[in-house]
Amino acid sequence: MKPLPCPSCRQIMDKHRFERRLGGEVILDLCFSCQSIWFDEFESVQITPGSIIKLFKLIHEQRDAPRQPLSNPLRCPHCREKLLHGLDLAKAGGQFNYHRCLQKHGRFTTFAQFMIEKGFVRQLSNAEVEQLAATVGSVRCTGCGAPVDIRHDHACPHCRAPIAILDPQAVEQALAGYQQAEIKRTTVDVEAMGDALVMREKEKSRWQREKKAGRIEDIDLGDALEAGFELISRLITH
Repeated sequence: MKPLPCPSCRQIMDKHRFERRLGGEVILDLCFSCQSIWFDEFESVQITPGSIIKLFKLIHEQRDAPRQPLSNPLRCPHCREKLLHGLDLAKAGGQFNYHRCLQKHGRFTTFAQFMIEKGFVRQLSNAEVEQLAATVGSVRCTGCGAPVDIRHDHACPHCRAPIAILDPQAVEQALAGYQQAEIKRTTVDVEAMGDALVMREKEKSRWQREKKAGRIEDIDLGDALEAGFELISRLITH
């Protein structure tokens, strides 16, 4: 895998390995200086629930690290074309923003926007922003890092990202959901596998009786066993 420059600061991004839903691994490129992630096309939906938790923990470890604002323009690390700003619906409602390559090489998103996308961070309502504005003059945008005067703006005037917070309740709910999804994904259906084993033994015994009685001249039990193991394998992997 070739090293990729960050679309913002142009420094080489760190590669981290995560488990892929259909087997194998996904290698993501992270820039801790910009607190951002580059996803090659479809990578963000290919990582397992357990990998999402792992990535969240990695992001959380960097929560207090200095972050530099995103540059303008942002450029694709593959083709160097300018990235186009986009908005999409988040898992827990609301929207998250990102920047995508028009040549379909992938998309660039900040840690904060990724956490909004996956339901760890929630957006503030207008009433909550107004209440916060009464005590805090400005906040730093979770989308691009720019300062936002929330006494006048309820979204970042630079990248249009809404004001969001890391809500402990949202984190707890998101983690529980991904943990349950990971358990379901990796748990074997023991009852179904037991039925498959019993069926395999019954078929083996039947073929042996048939051969002993002379009704079958030659049976390749290896093929039957292989078919049984294939069935069990499908149960385990699905």
